[in-house]
Amino acid sequence: MPLTIAALNALDRAAFVAAVGHVFEHSPWIAAAAWEQRPFSDIAALHAAMCAVVAMAGEERQLGLIRAHPDLAGRVAMAGQLTPNSAREQAAAGLAALSAEERARLTGYNEAYKTRFGFPFVICVRANKHAAILAAFPGRLANSPSQEIATALAEIDKIAWLRLCDVSTQ
Repeated sequence: MPLTIAALNALDRAAFVAAVGHVFEHSPWIAAAAWEQRPFSDIAALHAAMCAVVAMAGEERQLGLIRAHPDLAGRVAMAGQLTPNSAREQAAAGLAALSAEERARLTGYNEAYKTRFGFPFVICVRANKHAAILAAFPGRLANSPSQEIATALAEIDKIAWLRLCDVSTQ
């Protein structure tokens, strides 16, 4: 059930983390740290605080956040083990209904990307359909590691914003 910003501000740390800890994939530590900055004036301020936690976390923790994301239409998705958010998002982008050729291309891209950068390809799938996602891989594979870390974190911020909007009445 969506919560108002006032209701979110009134929660104790554990309840706050339970309510918004999932907006950053498998990383409730971000919500726990952002809780300290209450009260938030609105959902945008909460999102900004959470993104600031990520920005200040240091490269190792940031890489951990990126690595917490599953491969797109990968092994975890095929096994039905995605988080509910990731499952809905990937299905809405058409990743659950790829043709055999598209799945093979995506698998190849996922492997090449992970080999090059050491973490999964992250893109805000709610803002893209499967054709755009497939088209994004070649350009992103040409990026430097530092460019790709920055790009992945920017995409994670977009994902978190959309997920946060899902749990708040704004």
